Amino acid sequence: MIEMYAYLIGGLVILLVCGDFLVRGATALAARYGVSPLLIALTIVAFGTSAPELLVSIRAALAGSPGIALGNVVGSNIANIFLILGLPALIYPIACTGRTVPHNMIVMMAASVLLIVLCFVGTLSFWQGVLLISLLTAYLVYSGWDARMHPYDPPPLAAEEEAIPAVEAPADAFSDTSHFITHDLPHGDIHPPHLSRLAIAAKLLVGIVGLPIGAHLVVDGGTEIAQAFGVSDAVIGLSLIAVGTSLPELATSVMAVFRRNNDMVVGNIIGSNIMNILAILGVTALIAPLPIDPDFLRFHLWVMLAAVVMLLPMTMTRGKVGRLTGVVFLCAYGAYLYAMFAMSQGGTFI
Repeated sequence: MIEMYAYLIGGLVILLVCGDFLVRGATALAARYGVSPLLIALTIVAFGTSAPELLVSIRAALAGSPGIALGNVVGSNIANIFLILGLPALIYPIACTGRTVPHNMIVMMAASVLLIVLCFVGTLSFWQGVLLISLLTAYLVYSGWDARMHPYDPPPLAAEEEAIPAVEAPADAFSDTSHFITHDLPHGDIHPPHLSRLAIAAKLLVGIVGLPIGAHLVVDGGTEIAQAFGVSDAVIGLSLIAVGTSLPELATSVMAVFRRNNDMVVGNIIGSNIMNILAILGVTALIAPLPIDPDFLRFHLWVMLAAVVMLLPMTMTRGKVGRLTGVVFLCAYGAYLYAMFAMSQGGTFI
C-alpha cells in the first residue's frame, strides 16, 4: 500500500512539473513563430495531454475490454469540462476570448453529437474509425489553413515589451512610475522570452513524454488503492481511470491559469475533447471493434453532451468561465459520480 501511495504522489509531482514544461514550451513556440497560443493549445498541447487516453484505450481494446476504452474517452470528456475546467476557474476566471474559440466549440459539439449517433447505430468498427480519422485530418488541415489566412498578431503589450528594454525606476521616483516599462507584469508568461529552437523542443518533449508517465503512475497507484477499499472495477474504469488520464489536462490548465494564459486553458480543453473523439476513438476502432454498453446509450453519452451544452454559452459569446460557473461545474461532476456509483450498485440516481 505504501508503494501505491508513492506512485500516486510521484505521479502527481511529475504531472505538475511536466505540465509546466509543456505550457512554457508551447507559449514560447507560439511567440517564436507568430502562431496563436490558442492554435498551439488546440493541436500540439491537446495531442500531448490526450496521449494517456490513447494508450489506455488501445490497451483496453487489445485486452478485450471495449467498455473501458469507450468509457475512458467519454469519462475524460466529461471530466475535462466539469472538473478540469471547473477547478482552474476557482483560481482565476477564464476568458474565452480567442478568435477561433466559437467555431472550435462548434467542432467539439458536432464531434460529440456524431459520437452519440454512431453509438446508437451500433458497434464502433473499422469503418467508423476511418470516418473519425478522416474528420480529424480535415479538422487539422482547416486549422492550418485558418492560421495561414489569419496570421497571429500579438497584443500591443508584447510588442511594447520587445521594443523597449526594461528600466528600473530610481529609488526616489515614487510619484509617477507610469513611464517606466518593467517585466514584472500581471500577465504571467503570456509573452514569454524568445527561446532557442532546441530549448523549445526540449520543453515540449519533456512535457509530452512526462505527462503520460505521470498519468500512468497516478492511475496505477489510485486503482490499487481503490481496489483495496473495495471499489468496483466498473466505477474505477469510468471515474478513476477517466480522471487519471485527464490529469495531464488538469496539470496543463492549472499551470496555464496561474500564468494568466486563457487561450492555453480553453484551447487545451476543447482540443483534447476533439482529439479524444476523433483521434483516440478513431485509432482504437481501427484496431478492434468497440461494442456499446447500454449504460452509455442511457446515461453517460448524454452527460457528455450536457457538459458541452453547459460550456456553449461562454464560448460562443466570448464570455468568462467564472468562479460561480466553476462551482456549478464541480457540483455537476460530483452529481455525475454519485449517479454512476448508484448505477453500479443497482440503485437509482436519487
